[in-house]
Amino acid sequence: MKKINNNAVGVCRGSELMFSSYDNDGEMWSGQGSRFIVRRVTFPTPFLTSPIVHVSISMWDIARDSNQRAHIEAADVAPDGFDLVFRTWSDTRVARIRADWLAIGELDYDDDWDLT
Repeated sequence: MKKINNNAVGVCRGSELMFSSYDNDGEMWSGQGSRFIVRRVTFPTPFLTSPIVHVSISMWDIARDSNQRAHIEAADVAPDGFDLVFRTWSDTRVARIRADWLAIGELDYDDDWDLT
């Protein structure tokens, strides 16, 4: 659990089309084995500390002729952004993935004083 010690809490959300591999026969569609895509997300306003980030798949287009294997996560979360990571493996063929995300964390507060 992250305890927020501030009166100014920010909530930021977004949506990222991670890739579209079907049109160009990209690795996620035509490849085999372990594959991953990383997209850096930058917040429009940095948080005071690293926020809590929740990610989910909001659209997927996956071939039906194999098992549907997918893993999505927020990695390297920092006050100014995070890495959105999608992974698949084995013979899964993924045409497209869109991910939605939500970040919640502390913001600078006008009444906080820096006495240094």
